[in-house]
Amino acid sequence: MIELLRLKPEGSGVRLLLHPPRALSARQFVQLFAVLAGLMLFSAAWGWLLGNLFAPGFALLYCLLVAAALRWLWRSGQRREEIRVGPDCVEVIPAAGSSPTFRAHPHWVRLFVEDERVLLISSGRRVEVGSFLAPAERRELVVTLEGLLAASDGGNR
Repeated sequence: MIELLRLKPEGSGVRLLLHPPRALSARQFVQLFAVLAGLMLFSAAWGWLLGNLFAPGFALLYCLLVAAALRWLWRSGQRREEIRVGPDCVEVIPAAGSSPTFRAHPHWVRLFVEDERVLLISSGRRVEVGSFLAPAERRELVVTLEGLLAASDGGNR
């Protein structure tokens, strides 16, 4: 998902906030786990009643594995990336609160697309942006960045 925001203090730049889209909210993730765990425990209880003494143990182990997988999936959806494009600087900040991994003047920044990868290149440095976005969102990112870089450079691209 791409959010386009104006830089508040300066007012002349733009911030692009990139984050992966989520299909479920936190509450829906918990509900999904509750339904899956309930089905697993029900089938384990049914198996135990039919004579499989190991079914509850395996169901508990499976519940833990599913919980760990859903937690990992939720945490992977919390990734963020920020791209600031101003009249005098382009910055790429991989996570909120961290220092920029890429900083250059907009005139020298080139946008390069290679095999569905979106790269910003300047002075031999390159950084991939939007790696966690879907292909359609990456194309939208390319169009947006081209426009922002052209506008910040005075339209001479």
